[in-house]
Amino acid sequence: MKNDSNKTARPDKRQNASAQPDGERLQNVLARRGVASRRHAAEMIASGEVTVNGNVILEPGARVDPAQDDIRVGGKRLARSTESLRTVLLYKPRGLICSADNSRGDTVCDLMRRHFAERLVPVGRLDKDSEGLLLMSNDGELTNVMTHPRYGHTKTYIARVAGHMEESKIALLRSRMEIDGYFINPVEVEVLKVGRDHTHKLAFTLTEGRNRQIRKMCSLAHFVVLSLTRVRIGPLKIVNMQPGEWRELTDAEIRFLKKPLVLQAPRSARS
Repeated sequence: MKNDSNKTARPDKRQNASAQPDGERLQNVLARRGVASRRHAAEMIASGEVTVNGNVILEPGARVDPAQDDIRVGGKRLARSTESLRTVLLYKPRGLICSADNSRGDTVCDLMRRHFAERLVPVGRLDKDSEGLLLMSNDGELTNVMTHPRYGHTKTYIARVAGHMEESKIALLRSRMEIDGYFINPVEVEVLKVGRDHTHKLAFTLTEGRNRQIRKMCSLAHFVVLSLTRVRIGPLKIVNMQPGEWRELTDAEIRFLKKPLVLQAPRSARS
């Protein structure tokens, strides 16, 4: 009769998270390497098709180090990236989707593919009907920085809205509004222009960016958003640019973006 007490317990290789808290999201790594869109990559991870250092990872947001970790999809090792790191400031036109998946229409990735061999993906989001400053990059570290609140990069948007202008509406927009069951952080709202035809120009400076946040805020304040343009992210602005135009960030700009900042009072949209 065998003595089971002498058996060595096998480790459970199905894990929900990686031991790389400061790494890059596994879902983003697969999307950036062209394995699949972010949505499909998340489905592949959740179904157990992806391993990291021999462990099955089930959480799309698990942090990994693509330069060091052994990442495999369906047993096939993900090739090391030989791409040069590039980050582009794009003036996103209205009508383009911020996604690598073009099954629902033209995307910003389709636009940049004409100019770069590297696979650049959007850093953050602008909805289809909005335009303005959007970063496109294949730099995983920069993507992590720009989506992490501790780096303190606020964003400024200019909205042209329709509706009766009232001080109570502006006070509401500046308050800690509840949207989709969540109380947002207070937003800096500046009235740039009050029109006689009941169309006005407002500037919103956000410390966070929830899905269609400004449009939902304006709806609660009984304003209709006619146009919405993001004009600033941190120190970056769209200056003398037209929709569809772009420029590469300088090394100095990238170093500054990767440096944690202390949150300060939002700047005026006029500055």
